[in-house]
Amino acid sequence: MSPHSAIIILDLFGISSIILTQSITLLNMEGKMMTKPFVAVLMGSDSDLPVMQATLDVLKSFEITTEVKVTSAHRTPAATHSYVTDAEARGCGVFICAAGLAAHLAGAVAGITTLPVIGVPIDAGPLKGMDALLSTAMMPGGVPVATVAIGSAGAKNAGYLAAQILATGDKALALAVKADRQKNAEAVIAKDAALQERLKG
Repeated sequence: MSPHSAIIILDLFGISSIILTQSITLLNMEGKMMTKPFVAVLMGSDSDLPVMQATLDVLKSFEITTEVKVTSAHRTPAATHSYVTDAEARGCGVFICAAGLAAHLAGAVAGITTLPVIGVPIDAGPLKGMDALLSTAMMPGGVPVATVAIGSAGAKNAGYLAAQILATGDKALALAVKADRQKNAEAVIAKDAALQERLKG
């Protein structure tokens, strides 16, 4: 299967929608719990995909099954609620929500589920993402959203954070996350060594 395959599903509220899946296996469409939890990546707009590609790349590197859906806290609240409850029933382990401006998507999802929710603020207006950052982070006590940085750096960290959350119940994934962290450390050390050699000349 290609890294991104389009499949059509029928949402609970009766309207068909397209979900992109990034996975080494097909989704279980009979409503049965999947063998391993998947990550649901929700975006307020398809224009968020270029930023959220960093999230998908990280999840793909760890071979984590992923669903990607466009849904809005404001324009399609019923659809958002239906998808979240359905994804939770099918074995979702973490929700990652990206939105800009009045970025209430992550908060809306956190109000529906007690599963971990990670919010990615998107720079989509004149405030350069600060509006989205505050909208995502300033949640009332008892309904947390783990908010990462604005833009692509935050999107990348959202993928890593989701992997770390799932790794608490998956030893193989935990080892892969640790190996990736070590690889990053070695890359920095190598860059420093190369710099020191250049400075000697």
